[in-house]
Amino acid sequence: MSNASASTEKPHLLPDFGTFSMLVRFVVLAELIAVIITIGRNTDFNEQAWQDFSLLSLFAVSIALCSFAVLKIASPLFRRASTGTGSVLAVLLILLVTSLGTDGIIYLLRQLQMIEDGMPAWRDSLLIRSLMIAAIIGVLGMRYLILQERSAVDGKLQQESKLQALQSRIRPHFLFNSLNSVASLTRSDPPKAEAVLHDLADLFRVLLADARKLVPVTAEREISRQYLEVEKIRLGDRLQVKWNVSNIPRAALMPALTLQPLLENAIYHGIEPRFAGGTIKIEMWAEGETLNIMISNPLPDVRKEGHGKGNRIAQDNIRQRLTTQFGHAASMQVIQEGGQYHVKLKMPIIKG
Repeated sequence: MSNASASTEKPHLLPDFGTFSMLVRFVVLAELIAVIITIGRNTDFNEQAWQDFSLLSLFAVSIALCSFAVLKIASPLFRRASTGTGSVLAVLLILLVTSLGTDGIIYLLRQLQMIEDGMPAWRDSLLIRSLMIAAIIGVLGMRYLILQERSAVDGKLQQESKLQALQSRIRPHFLFNSLNSVASLTRSDPPKAEAVLHDLADLFRVLLADARKLVPVTAEREISRQYLEVEKIRLGDRLQVKWNVSNIPRAALMPALTLQPLLENAIYHGIEPRFAGGTIKIEMWAEGETLNIMISNPLPDVRKEGHGKGNRIAQDNIRQRLTTQFGHAASMQVIQEGGQYHVKLKMPIIKG
């Protein structure tokens, strides 16, 4: 019941008012308002104009900084409130700060003897105009921030959906071959058949897992090892595997099922077509903050029709998943040289 309610709950679209970027926005917007009002009040950019700008800038930035501080303090309330209620509360707090700030600026000017003692006649007019400007800026600003937050949430949901869709397309054809191998082992070697079934269960548990989550490199290696063990049941000595892993941080993470489809390609397109089989080499190493992976297999003696297309589909899938997860920080390169087919992956090292 709780899972169902969580899935239907509307996302919270109010921004975090306590960030440095939000502070910069408040200050820049205050300065823009001061510039616009100064330009509207003065026809010439003389000494009076600069004095007006200085006072307006002091007033606007002071209100902006106080509003930022109050909104940051009230952040726990916004997190508990709905988007609509939180928006109204934020605008009301800005209006309250503007009202108190207006009287505060008048008091400061009086202390600096820039105006006479007592409440000036233009106080009410200044307060009304300040509240009107604050209301307009507050409403439009909240609308903009909510739309921006909604866009970010929608983008994240689309990215997560794309990752899930890409991972769900990984349906290894080796499943059918492996089940046939298990069927043949049930009579000749039941314990081995049971071990193979456990490996298959682990593989498909990862396949059906949440594609948004990264897994430790060690876990990805173990899944790959299990997959290769399953394939060795079918191919026997025709399949040889060589691992070379060095200087990778223990806490490094990577997308689940990144290696397995590439290993499946290496077997299906490189090892199976060769009468004598061959060796798959998996190299993994770190360079600075970059994780490098190279999977190499011998080229087939004779190319089979349609194999190249299947190879590209799997590689495109991995490339899209890496791009969706890491953007331009990740890449995949295919190299053919010396009778070997190499797939090289690069991705940032993310530590769990």
